[in-house]
Amino acid sequence: MQLPASTFTISAVKRIFLLILVVAFVASAVAQSGRRGITPLPPPPPPERLSEPPIVVRPDRAADAISASGALPEHLLAHELKSLDKGSFTLGDFAGKILVVNLWASWCGPCRSEVPEYEKVRKEYAGRPVEFIALTTEDPRTASARVNQFVHDFKFGFRLGWADRETALALMNGRNAIPQTLVIASDGHVISHWTGYTRGQGGDRLRQTLQQALSAVAPAVQRFR
Repeated sequence: MQLPASTFTISAVKRIFLLILVVAFVASAVAQSGRRGITPLPPPPPPERLSEPPIVVRPDRAADAISASGALPEHLLAHELKSLDKGSFTLGDFAGKILVVNLWASWCGPCRSEVPEYEKVRKEYAGRPVEFIALTTEDPRTASARVNQFVHDFKFGFRLGWADRETALALMNGRNAIPQTLVIASDGHVISHWTGYTRGQGGDRLRQTLQQALSAVAPAVQRFR
């Protein structure tokens, strides 16, 4: 018995409609599964907090900073340095004394560890012909509050001043890092100059250098009496 044409047409439409629904359901399931399988990208890391920009030593300035004999140039000894207390001084103001010059910054981790050791040495040599000077390489226009807070917190008893760019370049003498320490004889010659800090050894190194420097001064004083 042959089915009417209208019955065949309705049946075929139903099958096609069901097939479309099945295909749509499968496609949707596959898409959802794919989305669940994608691992989202992690958020970008926060930017690192940068320290103060380093002082770049130009070869044409580093060459004449400290002479081959190790003497500080006269213009550097006579150069006026601003104090943290708004006064001023020069390295040449302390003629006849051994100078300890420390280059540092409040953001410098090794500097923060070094200060307490140096403070002990400074107190030990109170009353001796030694002048302790600490020059920060920071910009007084932007770092004044931070530097003064550092000095207060660490009870930094050195004579404190701002190392302008030219002074820092000359004293660093091509060594682009801090902390740096110079021990300078009363005649302006650099006795010792070192960069960096080793925990538990900074104070001992400064103490030994000063003892040697003072021992060398004593015979000279005896000869001229």
